[in-house]
Amino acid sequence: MSRDPVKKLLFVYNADSGLMNELFDAAHKVLNPATYQCRLCELTFGNFREKTIWKNFRKESNISMEFLHKDEFLAQYSSKFMPKYTFPIVLEITDYEMEQFLRTKEINNLQTTEELIGEIQQRLA
Repeated sequence: MSRDPVKKLLFVYNADSGLMNELFDAAHKVLNPATYQCRLCELTFGNFREKTIWKNFRKESNISMEFLHKDEFLAQYSSKFMPKYTFPIVLEITDYEMEQFLRTKEINNLQTTEELIGEIQQRLA
């Protein structure tokens, strides 16, 4: 049985939206990076802006990508039928379902942005 084609990757950060949260997260990354709770944030963003290698990959990719903070995702997708996800997570959306593409543990084990990009490319191939 073949897989349904991925229409979109949905990246969900383990952080809440809003300016105050962004400022707090930026300070946390600088002042105490060892306890920062969002590896996906660290892989895709520096302290203050999106990493160039990630931005280039995102722009050049032929797969649609959406990025949400945890609170935005829960507000938009939460239902009693939704599995209990941990964050950060990358989900794949097809015409018929939403499945885990990269789980929290897998994201947390990645060391570099290049590894994240390579993992995405490999799984989409």
